[in-house]
Amino acid sequence: MQGNTHIVGGITASLAFAQFSNDNPLVLVGAGVIGALLPDICHRGSKIGRTFPLIAKLVTTVFGHRSFTHSLLFLISMMVLLHMLIPYRAISIGIIIGMASHIILDMCTKKGVKLFFPATVSIRFPLTTKTGSKVEGVVLMLLSMLSIYFSYELIVRFIDAI
Repeated sequence: MQGNTHIVGGITASLAFAQFSNDNPLVLVGAGVIGALLPDICHRGSKIGRTFPLIAKLVTTVFGHRSFTHSLLFLISMMVLLHMLIPYRAISIGIIIGMASHIILDMCTKKGVKLFFPATVSIRFPLTTKTGSKVEGVVLMLLSMLSIYFSYELIVRFIDAI
């Protein structure tokens, strides 16, 4: 999936979580966007890879693309690290939600992800699409519509609380 789809996926997942969470939805969404981009630090051409080229080159050289940074091992490691370093829960949760959405979206592509890294098997869903295809455009549109719906629900709940 492309960067814009990952960003909207992170927003949608964060807003969905905010529906039943007491965490600040704006913080969740902001952190969710960061988390949604983070796994692609292993790709020098990605949005985050272009922002941090030296780190991206190092990670790509050591692990390759869609391996460690797209695995449960990375997700759990980041959970532990964020829990220890960031005292504000909504930031940690938002980043993890964004990362999880990224991995799930990349499992919808033909290449899949090395979800159980260091095992080399790629995991993908039975129905997949090509990155940048028209199907991805439909997925982006559906995620955008879900984001609008979840935002509306939060706004209505906020107004009712006033």
